[in-house]
Amino acid sequence: MSALLTVDGEALRAFVERIEKLAEERGAIGDDIKDVYGEAKAQGFDPKIMRKIVALRRQDKKKREEEAELLGLYTDALGDFFDTPLGAAAERDDA
Repeated sequence: MSALLTVDGEALRAFVERIEKLAEERGAIGDDIKDVYGEAKAQGFDPKIMRKIVALRRQDKKKREEEAELLGLYTDALGDFFDTPLGAAAERDDA
């Protein structure tokens, strides 16, 4: 290493510790989210569908509408595809 390069160890340590703390908080929040899905499931809600709803709500409304329109276009093009067991399964997973 070059003798001209110096590192501010205190500043570096502060950044690393902040990142570590945030990573711990993120993990705790992830656990909290899992708990909420578990509570919802215990009350009869389907967590898989709820995750799709959360994902849809995060999307821009225009993008969500465009995807819904394309989905409709594609399913219409497939015709009776949704009358098959495979088609019914695909329809449940369409979001």
